[in-house]
Amino acid sequence: MNLAYIPSPTFSEFHIGPLTIHMYAICILIGICLAVWILTTRWKRYGGTFDQVLDTTLVAVPSGLIGARLYHCVTTPSAYFPPTGNPINIIKVWEGGMAIFGGIMFGALAAFLWCRHKRYPFALLADALAPGLMVAQAVGRLGNWFNQELYGKPTTLPWGLALNDADAIGKTQVCYDGQPCPVGTLFHPTFLYEMIWNLVGATLIVLVGRRLAGTLRAGQQFAMYLMWYGAGRTWIEMLRINYSTIVLGLRINVWTAILVFVLGAVLFVLLWRRGADSADLSRRLTAVTADERERMAAEQAAAGAGKSGR
Repeated sequence: MNLAYIPSPTFSEFHIGPLTIHMYAICILIGICLAVWILTTRWKRYGGTFDQVLDTTLVAVPSGLIGARLYHCVTTPSAYFPPTGNPINIIKVWEGGMAIFGGIMFGALAAFLWCRHKRYPFALLADALAPGLMVAQAVGRLGNWFNQELYGKPTTLPWGLALNDADAIGKTQVCYDGQPCPVGTLFHPTFLYEMIWNLVGATLIVLVGRRLAGTLRAGQQFAMYLMWYGAGRTWIEMLRINYSTIVLGLRINVWTAILVFVLGAVLFVLLWRRGADSADLSRRLTAVTADERERMAAEQAAAGAGKSGR
């Protein structure tokens, strides 16, 4: 019997009148707020404004949430599509099932298209977001702890995760090839592994970005994020025992994580050879910001003149 272990929370939600508040949702919201704060701080150094961050966030975050849900449903189709599943389950997000890979893809695509529309340098935005995104993902993993879900294989290590009888999503998870886990089994706390991995990655991106500020090309810090997260998610995913579609002997999320790492490595090399200079893009952003401020001032002046004319 292990005397040392990580306990699981005794609740995963609470109620305010008729409203049910899920801890997973709170963790996600806190993560988003931290990411926006970090993004804003770094974006302003490039010459941008909070309003630019806000309008991009209002486009990217909903797209990312939709993408995260759709990716989960597509990669675990048995519960959502015939003959074994029901498509109505796709909208039941309160029952769990959000995949960060889909969130990154859809969110990044929405942010890219919005930046093209507003003439914001997307490579700079991606660099500014990279460490904040890792922090957001780290905080979001606490939601898995509250839900008692997505844990890893059984372990005897002193930091093994102990489950309890709380009404949490993951209480129905199984461990040995579909068989119930013996009472008292401890599991690898993969939520904690990913939290630590992401926070270390965020720190490294900030430190490397500062040390090589005059050397890195625009977008390379985001490429570093892709490599770091892809590498970490690969080994962490190998520890997990929750149901996942198997492709060529590996969980589909392992293949996706490998692909993310490769994509990041290729992007890093391509940007090193052909990428734009961060200082040049920063000057371009400063010009766009100045244009926006002039336009807003002109609109306010016109609105003021219209009111005085009445």
